[in-house]
Amino acid sequence: MTTENYLRDNDASVQHLRSIPALESFTEKDLSELLTVSRIETYIDGEQIIEEKNTSDSRVYYLISGKAKVMKGGKELIVLRRTGDVFGEIGVITGITRSASVFAVGRTMCLAVDLAHIDHLPETSRLMFKYLIFRSFAEILANRLQTTTEELVKTKDQLEKIEKES
Repeated sequence: MTTENYLRDNDASVQHLRSIPALESFTEKDLSELLTVSRIETYIDGEQIIEEKNTSDSRVYYLISGKAKVMKGGKELIVLRRTGDVFGEIGVITGITRSASVFAVGRTMCLAVDLAHIDHLPETSRLMFKYLIFRSFAEILANRLQTTTEELVKTKDQLEKIEKES
């Protein structure tokens, strides 16, 4: 992994990050301040980004480019490929161990936001960031729950069909 800190005063980079759906409600000033607790991390193909069952990581990741493969117990769950896809939020929200591992697929670039450092920001910024970040987490998790529910219904229908045929 390589780390880059070039974003801090780069207006073009701030504008690019505002195009990430989970960050679009941030003002330029807020994004600039958020970047003080963030960094760009670049991974090579197959490199581990998050380790399942790790308890010491308080970072959430926003995919900038490339792909990220989510694995649980050695089984592939999903490959994230859209700019702005978020991962690592469940462990940060719950405070429990990481529920899955994440690996880079090809060259992958992420914005890694260390939420533990948000508590060191000025109070007004801290409250705003927590609100915006956790609101975006709620939207992401609601979408994932809806998708999972739809998949569960399809699977149940398929199982019922198989049971009827046998």
